[in-house]
Amino acid sequence: MPEEKEIDECCPPDCCDMRGMLSFQILWELGKKPMNGQELAEQIGLRRGSKPTPGTIYPALKELSNKNLISGMREGRQVIYTLTDEGRTGLEVATQYFYRVFNEIIEAGKTSLQ
Repeated sequence: MPEEKEIDECCPPDCCDMRGMLSFQILWELGKKPMNGQELAEQIGLRRGSKPTPGTIYPALKELSNKNLISGMREGRQVIYTLTDEGRTGLEVATQYFYRVFNEIIEAGKTSLQ
């Protein structure tokens, strides 16, 4: 019987680069509640094991804003980001796409971990 490998749940494996999902993760988190950049980085860090740096998260926020998927409202020194109507639609479509592409992988992973 092959020896089971211990899975590190906090960090992605060396074989796979998970950075390409940042925009989706931002939209996902903002779909739950409005947040500032630091809060977003912390929430994403909890989910994927490493917090995006300001040099990563703020350009992504700017790009999403330029695409009219999110909007930012200044509150004192902070900018609070929310989904726009286009962002909600985009999140819905992206979630359906994610499910279609990755569901079989996720279900197989659940089975292999039991």
